[in-house]
Amino acid sequence: MKKVKRHNQAGILSYAVLLFFSLIVLYPLAWMVLTSLKTLEETFVIPPVWMPKSPSLQTYSDIFVKYPIASYFRNSIIVVVVTTVVSVIVSCLAGYAASRSRSRFKKPFMTFLLVLQMFPAVMLLVPYYKMLTIYGLVDTLVGLILPNIAFTMPFCTWMMMGYFNTIPSELEQAAQIDGCNKYQSFARVICPLTLPGMAATAIYSFIQVWNEYMFSQTLMKSETSKTLTVGIAQMVGEYRTLWNDMMAASVLTSLPLIIIFIFLQKYFISTLTAGAVKG
Repeated sequence: MKKVKRHNQAGILSYAVLLFFSLIVLYPLAWMVLTSLKTLEETFVIPPVWMPKSPSLQTYSDIFVKYPIASYFRNSIIVVVVTTVVSVIVSCLAGYAASRSRSRFKKPFMTFLLVLQMFPAVMLLVPYYKMLTIYGLVDTLVGLILPNIAFTMPFCTWMMMGYFNTIPSELEQAAQIDGCNKYQSFARVICPLTLPGMAATAIYSFIQVWNEYMFSQTLMKSETSKTLTVGIAQMVGEYRTLWNDMMAASVLTSLPLIIIFIFLQKYFISTLTAGAVKG
């Protein structure tokens, strides 16, 4: 009985801690949504009001008139989709090769990829800018896509390698006995089994690129080439900020991430824990 009681107390404490931190996370999100429903006058009321007196979606339609939100969305979607597709394909091939390799250079190489993630992106900002300037890619979507691919690829490769490690190599051997060559066994047997891992890798790449700001701010000069993160940052005025406009744009920017993660979170979690099952 004492063990059961102690277990129940530990469970209650765990849920209380989770609830506390959940509220910390949800509070700014709730404030963002409610502020987007307020009028401009309500956003400057002192003391601040939590609930808008007359909630309205007018701000959501207004921001498409005041700012080129549609252009920001289009640019962000193009950069995210191209980066994610390339990252998933290349990391899938690289992760498979790393998982099945028996080379003595495998561990040093994978460690090198992981070490690359330790360096802040700002260290490479100037070199990237100079290289892209030489090739005339500054202020182009291609010039923004290339650095994003470079920064998402190492961890995507690690994720896919961890997932491939959970798939027995005997499946490939059985397929080759049945007449498949190495490439056919990979495409017809292994790839279908790694769809959850690909989905998780795509989620990771999507989130990283969708939220990227520093390179977008530095490389994108013209208004027609800017992404959502840069566009929202520009809503901060020199003398005042239209907080309801900014919050409405932030809500629209957050929706794709929330929707994708809700429907694909099980794949993301399973892939992150896959490497712990089998080294």
